[in-house]
Amino acid sequence: MADFFTVNSRRGSMRPTARTWIKHAILLILTFITCTIAGSINPFGQLPILRKLDSLTNDAGFFEVISALPGAYADMIQTAVWTLYSEPEFLAYSLKFSLSLLFILTAHEAGHYIACRIYKVDATLPYFLPTPPLIGPAGTFGAFIKIISPMPSRKAVFDIGVAGPIAGFIALLPIAILAVATLENAPPQIAAPGEFQITFSDPLLIKIFAFIGGIDLSLPIYPNPFYYAAWIGLLVTALNLIPSGQLDGGHAIYAVFGKRVHYWTGRIAFIVMTLFSVLGMYFFESPSGFLFAVILAIMMKIRHPEPLDDAPLDNMRLAIAFFTFAIFVLCFVPIPIKLS
Repeated sequence: MADFFTVNSRRGSMRPTARTWIKHAILLILTFITCTIAGSINPFGQLPILRKLDSLTNDAGFFEVISALPGAYADMIQTAVWTLYSEPEFLAYSLKFSLSLLFILTAHEAGHYIACRIYKVDATLPYFLPTPPLIGPAGTFGAFIKIISPMPSRKAVFDIGVAGPIAGFIALLPIAILAVATLENAPPQIAAPGEFQITFSDPLLIKIFAFIGGIDLSLPIYPNPFYYAAWIGLLVTALNLIPSGQLDGGHAIYAVFGKRVHYWTGRIAFIVMTLFSVLGMYFFESPSGFLFAVILAIMMKIRHPEPLDDAPLDNMRLAIAFFTFAIFVLCFVPIPIKLS
């Protein structure tokens, strides 16, 4: 990392160079582009997925479908880009989605980064991860920072770990409120005949806001960019707060309860999420939970760094730990999407 950072001896922590800022800015711009395109395509937008595959006959073989995928995908992206360029209302819709989502992700990573700076812990700027739409459904796999130097204390582990999800949660609150305020119920026939339908499971926070706003979430809703951005933000927050490995929730559990409890919560979380994954696939034909299970399987293999000072947390941080758990409850859904 010496190629990308210089060390400021007075502060005791490294400062990003101009080259680093450019690299991370390019990743952010690419993520903005891919998220904006994804925001125009079903399920987040109104443009159909892989429309060219509809021309295949029902008896088309596996290899025929596979060979048609690249052309169908290229057509979908080309159609999305042209529609965004030529139709301002589509562009406005997609920008509401991408800017809202990136605002949440940026707030989350900024929380981690600022906490690192406070503790003089060396860390990279946020790496945003752009992905082609559908591969990363929302055009991104999120963002992360890489911590380079050792953690000085349990307090640092806790503060740096929870700063991200708390900041991201605060950032998504106005977007979630705006989402519910602009939600409109749609007639049941809004789904095109013969198309499979994706149902987003509403986190508790959305249900509370909908109840206050008098919105019936059991009915179909018209596409809403703020709703989808808030939903993804809540999903990312819940995933990060699972008490496993070096996820944010793993850091919090380690700081509060120590190494042994952290070891077992990671394994229990993996078993629970695997069970949810199987149930989601069996009852709702939804593979979404398997992503959580795979991530948690990887997290179990990653050793948590031991802080230099192992002194227990104070009462104020224990109270914040309960607040962070409440955030997890408001964000978490066992089966995120259901297919029908």
